[in-house]
Amino acid sequence: MSTRAQIAIQTGPEEWAHVYTHFYGYPAHMLPALAAWTPEDILAAREIRQVRADELDCFDPPRAPRILPRPTCELSYLYIWQDSGWVDFPDHAE
Repeated sequence: MSTRAQIAIQTGPEEWAHVYTHFYGYPAHMLPALAAWTPEDILAAREIRQVRADELDCFDPPRAPRILPRPTCELSYLYIWQDSGWVDFPDHAE
C-alpha cells in the first residue's frame, strides 16, 4: 500500500510547487531521506515514486508539479523547506 505525500516548495510570492510522492511518504522515512536533497533537486524531479537518501526514484515521463498559492495538504503528508531544512507540515494550515 502506498503512503502518498506532497513536497511543497515556494517558487514565488504566492506560488508553491507541489511535487507528488507515491511511496513511503510517512515522516519517519521522508524526513531522513529528504535531508540529502535540496529544493532544486526535488523541483527537477517533478514527480517522484520514492524519495531515498541515495536516489530520487522518479516517474518517466513525470507530470509537472501542481502550482498553488500556499502549502496545501491534499494527501497523507506534506513537507516544506523551512530554515534550511525539510519539515513535516502537520497543521495543514490553509
